[in-house]
Amino acid sequence: MTPTDPNAVAVPAPVEIPDTADLREELNRVTTKRKFKQTVRNTVLAIVSVAALAVLVSTLFMPILRITGSSMTPTLSEGNMVACLKTNSFETGDVIAFYYNNKVLVKRVIAGPGSWVDIKDDGTVLVDNVPISEPYIQEPALGEVDIKLPYQVPEGRYFVMGDHRATSVDSRSSAIGCVSTDQLVGKVIAGIWPLDKLGPVG
Repeated sequence: MTPTDPNAVAVPAPVEIPDTADLREELNRVTTKRKFKQTVRNTVLAIVSVAALAVLVSTLFMPILRITGSSMTPTLSEGNMVACLKTNSFETGDVIAFYYNNKVLVKRVIAGPGSWVDIKDDGTVLVDNVPISEPYIQEPALGEVDIKLPYQVPEGRYFVMGDHRATSVDSRSSAIGCVSTDQLVGKVIAGIWPLDKLGPVG
């Protein structure tokens, strides 16, 4: 066994100094990695922000609804999705959404507070003794009526009817009656799905 040399000295390994090209390549790699991480972070932040804003807008200002049933055909059909604008100002012909028995119904405004509504046997609708223009109706009908006509709309309420007059249950029936301002969700302003229904709801 060879005795240990008490005077042995450790010699450091030679250090290889990178040249300029190596330094530049490493710098580019680090910079690219940093930029990629920043881009990912900014993208995720943007997506989260847009999603949060969309939820806030749809909840507070523009609820999105899915249509069920056929009471608003041909204007709106089963499965259509529509956007509503929260407002308390409506005119004859506006399509509105409102709460009824834990559901949201969509109907068309026929008359506002204080107006008189009458419906003839052939389905012609009169408001304050004047027939209203209803180009959205395919088949006028008297429909289900159990209220006394002519009928005066109470204050703070709206008389509404579905566009499919023969089958729609609406303000012509005492089961639903006129819509109060407390029930209102808003005015249906646009169809958003399917794409061939994209655009204003009239």
